Amino acid sequence: MSETDIDDKILFDSDQKTTYSTSVNANPMQSLDNKAKIRTRSRRGSSLGRIDLGDTVRSLGTMPSSKQEKKASKNRLKVLSMESKGDRDLLKKIWISYREMAYRNTWLNPLILLLIVYFMYFTSGNRTETNPLHQFMYISYQIGDTDQYGKGIKDLSFVFFHMIFFTFIREFLMDVVIKPVTIYVLKVTSPHRIKRIMEQVYTTCYTGVSGPFGIYIMYHSDLWLFETKTMYVTYPDLYNSYLYKLFYLGQASFWAQQACVLVLQLEKPRKDHKELIFHHIVTLLLIWSSYVFHFTKMGLAVYITMDVTDCLLALSKTLNYLESPLASPLFAFFFATWLYLRHYINLKILWSVLTQFRTEGPYILNFATQQYKCWISLPIVFSLIFALQLLNVYWVILIIRVLYRIIFLGIEKDERSDSESDSEEDSEVSSESGDSEGESPTKAKKA
Repeated sequence: MSETDIDDKILFDSDQKTTYSTSVNANPMQSLDNKAKIRTRSRRGSSLGRIDLGDTVRSLGTMPSSKQEKKASKNRLKVLSMESKGDRDLLKKIWISYREMAYRNTWLNPLILLLIVYFMYFTSGNRTETNPLHQFMYISYQIGDTDQYGKGIKDLSFVFFHMIFFTFIREFLMDVVIKPVTIYVLKVTSPHRIKRIMEQVYTTCYTGVSGPFGIYIMYHSDLWLFETKTMYVTYPDLYNSYLYKLFYLGQASFWAQQACVLVLQLEKPRKDHKELIFHHIVTLLLIWSSYVFHFTKMGLAVYITMDVTDCLLALSKTLNYLESPLASPLFAFFFATWLYLRHYINLKILWSVLTQFRTEGPYILNFATQQYKCWISLPIVFSLIFALQLLNVYWVILIIRVLYRIIFLGIEKDERSDSESDSEEDSEVSSESGDSEGESPTKAKKA
């Protein structure tokens, strides 16, 4: 969605911004009073908002712009306001207009890339696998006329293309759909809360689809209810059904896109930045190794445990930002689900690696037949899943602390210190209020 003047007024010309602006120009005593007003909230955000796991990486549209980017945007607006003296100036203005539009609408560039590829493919007249663009848009390596698909290098093309797709769909949904609903329907005025709600609602939408999708695939397989024996009996699973492979590569695209945001340092590192990076590294290693070395049944089970709990957590955090009375009961239900999926099922899989990995199915290293379930892969598989379990233990400690505060202390206070929490939101109000000349706080990096 384009950052119009109406949106800017709703977001930043609120009472908070007015109070902040007054505090800058008033006398010292009045300034102190006004600063106190900025930190006055009807309710402190609870610790639910600080449990960062799953898809908690900020989108391009909710990341604050740097001073250089804001300055560049002002310069572009200045050039556009000048009178054109010829065709050359007109062409220059068209290019600058596009850059400014892409700066304000972070979904524009990925959309253009997607449209170019789709246009070239559908106008080529060749919609078979012999078309080089086919591997980017569709699943490759179909086995004859069956529903089974093999694996190969073309799968990387599919993952790369759909990384762009997830970049577009996330930015578009958050900016064009979720943000207007948050502002106009839910009547949220705090810029900080608007951004957090946008992120959590998108996470709820994605995991709300991927979680049930994974459960559906598991139900129609021999893995139903997380049966571990079949993970090894049928090994190696060289071929997968269409839906199975689509789900697996789609998840790989999603997590790879999120990892790029972290690796490129497009957002300011948060308090838990190291844990978040470690989580994505472990997840991507699990995805890659399970797919390449044919442990996809084990990977499906891990996917489901992550997506279902991430969906419930994101939904409870959204309700918390909206100050809904349903936030605490839903969080308690999420906690029970977390214990079952992230600990019981995860530990069940770990135990099966120690007890069934050797005894069920072939246990031999044979490169010719792609048999990798052997003494080399056993410690690798165990270590990766164990690392994921360590992260789950770290997060469950935070969850228990939140539940203790809610149930026994009857409070929902942010685990951060007052100064840290205040400075985070106040800094957003300060930086965003400086964008009064048409600037938007939710910009991507330079177009």
